[in-house]
Amino acid sequence: MNRLPDHQQPTVTPAGQPTPEALRKAAEIAAAVDAVYHGPTSHRDNTPLPAIGPTPPVPQPGRPPMSQRAADISGVMVASSVPTFALGTVATGVLWASGHADPAVAGMICAAPAALAVPILALSRLVKRAKETVKAAPPVHHHHYNGPVHQDHRNINTHTRGVWAKTRNELPR
Repeated sequence: MNRLPDHQQPTVTPAGQPTPEALRKAAEIAAAVDAVYHGPTSHRDNTPLPAIGPTPPVPQPGRPPMSQRAADISGVMVASSVPTFALGTVATGVLWASGHADPAVAGMICAAPAALAVPILALSRLVKRAKETVKAAPPVHHHHYNGPVHQDHRNINTHTRGVWAKTRNELPR
């Protein structure tokens, strides 16, 4: 049997013992865990977000975010407030200049637009709902047949039981 000189003999770690490389990697992992464990528990990034890209939405100054219909109604309300203010100012000026502002007459003048608007709005709403109902109604089907026709109106009731069950819905002939 040939034997190598002592300085060339292979060395092996005893069974069940880690190699020096495994010990070094374990020490690195333990150091990384310690650094994370003893480090800060939160972080705030104050760098400005990009102007374009996957930036999350942020409420902008001005009108709050809303649906298109709500935005349209809001615009109509803002636009209708200007003439209402102008008419109210003119009416106030006329009553003040005349010096004969009767509270009953002023009440009738102020209540007349509301008294006219309520039935008009109710009728418009009724017409709109009637149109929606007509659109939502199922279409009427007319079937025209040539020759004798037999319609089968039998009901079949089944009851299935068991773990491995098979339901057969067959019409009797």
